[in-house]
Amino acid sequence: MSQDRPTPIVLVIDDEVQIRRLLRVSLEANGYRVFEAANGQTGLVEAAQRRPEVVLLDLGLPDMDGVTVLKRLREWSQVPVVILSVRDREDDKVAALDHGADDYLTKPFGTAELLARLRVALRHSQSAPDDALFKSGPLEVDLVARQVKVNGKPVKLTATEYSLLQLFVRHAGKVLTHRQILKEVWGPNYLEQTHYLRVYMTHLREKIEATPSQPKLLLTESGVGYRLVLK
Repeated sequence: MSQDRPTPIVLVIDDEVQIRRLLRVSLEANGYRVFEAANGQTGLVEAAQRRPEVVLLDLGLPDMDGVTVLKRLREWSQVPVVILSVRDREDDKVAALDHGADDYLTKPFGTAELLARLRVALRHSQSAPDDALFKSGPLEVDLVARQVKVNGKPVKLTATEYSLLQLFVRHAGKVLTHRQILKEVWGPNYLEQTHYLRVYMTHLREKIEATPSQPKLLLTESGVGYRLVLK
């Protein structure tokens, strides 16, 4: 971590002592300040008191399900939440993301991958929501002028393509589920129309990706949704 920035606080909510110990050692070695909670209720209290920059949340807690913790946390906080869970079913991932999680890592996971996801979550939390100009690699989006450029060259999008890209920009770095995207762009009557989304994602990638079949900006989270990469 940079010496001139305050140390980011990470709250770990997990009932496994070994996992909490491993996370504390790994995160503190990389410049994070770590607080722990062994159950959901304590985790909510700690989140209110510590005001962490990121929460690492297990789904299988002894007193309440992790999704319940997430829903209660989202009643008053938009802190980035990364789910750490042994549950690898797509339904579990979608449920957590639909209720406001920013990312999902399946146990066991590598330290390098966790640190990378944490950096993205921190960037997402620190990016001003009213920033008019978004940049990620070759992509540049002017939200005021509604202009899109790739490698400095203007890209013409349809109204729906722009609405789709604008949604990803507003949630850059975060996994958005199919249902979240369909609801925001097409409305609540289109939650099951995933073919709409596939078609428009193909069109959008053809316009902003160097190699649409191997996207580097708009990534697919298999069976779950999509993510706009922050670079």
